[in-house]
Amino acid sequence: MPVTPAASASPSVLSVLRSPRLLRTEVVAGLVVALAMIPEALSFSVLAGVDPRVGLFTSFTMAITAAVLGGRPAMVSGAAGATALVIAPLVASHGMEYLIATVLLAGVMQLGLGLAGLGRLMRFIPRSVMVGFVNALCILIFAAQVPHLVGDGGAVYALAVLAILVLVLLPRLTRVVPAPLVAVLLLAVLVAAGGLDVPLLSGEGELPSSLPGLVWPDVPMTGDTMGVIAPYALAMALVGLMESLMTAKLVDDLTDTRSSKTREALGQGGANLVTGFFGGMGGCAMIGQTMVNVKEAGARTRVSAFMTGVWLLVLVVGLGETVGRIPMVALACVMVVVAVTTFDWHSVRPATLRRMPRSETAVMIVTVAVVVATENLAIGVVAGVLVAMMLFARRVAHLAEVTRELSPDGRTATYRVTGELFFASSNDLYTQFEYAADPPRVVVDLSDSHVWDASTVAALDAVETKYAARGVSLEIVGLNAASAAMHARLSGNLG
Repeated sequence: MPVTPAASASPSVLSVLRSPRLLRTEVVAGLVVALAMIPEALSFSVLAGVDPRVGLFTSFTMAITAAVLGGRPAMVSGAAGATALVIAPLVASHGMEYLIATVLLAGVMQLGLGLAGLGRLMRFIPRSVMVGFVNALCILIFAAQVPHLVGDGGAVYALAVLAILVLVLLPRLTRVVPAPLVAVLLLAVLVAAGGLDVPLLSGEGELPSSLPGLVWPDVPMTGDTMGVIAPYALAMALVGLMESLMTAKLVDDLTDTRSSKTREALGQGGANLVTGFFGGMGGCAMIGQTMVNVKEAGARTRVSAFMTGVWLLVLVVGLGETVGRIPMVALACVMVVVAVTTFDWHSVRPATLRRMPRSETAVMIVTVAVVVATENLAIGVVAGVLVAMMLFARRVAHLAEVTRELSPDGRTATYRVTGELFFASSNDLYTQFEYAADPPRVVVDLSDSHVWDASTVAALDAVETKYAARGVSLEIVGLNAASAAMHARLSGNLG
């Protein structure tokens, strides 16, 4: 989608600070996201095998640091499920100290990958993978909320219906106050006033009562230690960056704005370094919370992401007892509405599926299936990209066409090649010559084609060698400048 000049940038932090209306929106958005982040951070801590307080402090340090250093305004970072899955085996086998060392190394690696320009690779993510990524995310978010909505009695169902009505209807009346905040507060008041016996946030894990302190991993600085933590750190760095950059691209599309993917990669690296020094479990962008921030609360700047961290600290440290009384059904309903409204329903309509090329639909389905099966967005994206690459290569492999013409005297055969020549199409090129039937002179005209790689040069060499064995002279003409340079450099030197 082209970006118009008027929508090329989000409001600046300075403009937000000067506008009471914008500042209120950003601050309240941060509060809403912080409330939605608490149960996620607690559950991801359990998934990683660390103390629940570690996940909360990780979300606090990640949110604030990434908000300051990152390239995508309004994107929220914290302790995430994708990175928790990566580090869980390390925590189980080597403990917390090795985890801290891993988080620090992952931050350094992300800084290096950011400087190397990894963010620019986002242009190679096909649209079908992005659609699958979003749809799979919504399925995972929805599925994660189901346990909080069923099996706990009629009061939970009644509260869920009320929360959904508020979340759906209130934005049609006013957006002065975010509907998620109204729903959470309303249900909390009803539960407290009515003495309803429903699951509360306090039942998800212990909330901290003090601030974290600076730490340094108590591990031996040896090659053996590096051998243990390096694979986990690299996996964590790659998974975290992939999820963060995909989320940034999604927010770009939602808000019709651009963001620096290189700066975001560097910001994620810096955030993990800070988190590691505070004993955190590391993390990346949190897609569900980012959608709450951008779609439900209407935030557009890094002020909201920064305030998410601030509110998170205030809520869990200063108001832990009060926050613990929030019913889980309220937070679950917020995430359910986010999942339903973010899902790309147009992509699964029968009319769309009939109109869409089968290869595009296949890539989307593979992305969704792998993400849902592994519960890892990064693995699903990689699988989707690989399938898209294979289908693309298969499709364009047969686009190179070869036509044969004989001269009037029958002594020269001219082959005119049309299309792009690379590793996939060069095999077809080799088989389209009539070696046994051709006259003593053969001309290969490449005026309407382009030589892209060594595989094509090797194929041309093989054609020339086959003709030479029959005493036939082969001449290649029509090469453009780039193709001629590659052919001259590689021909005869490929074995």
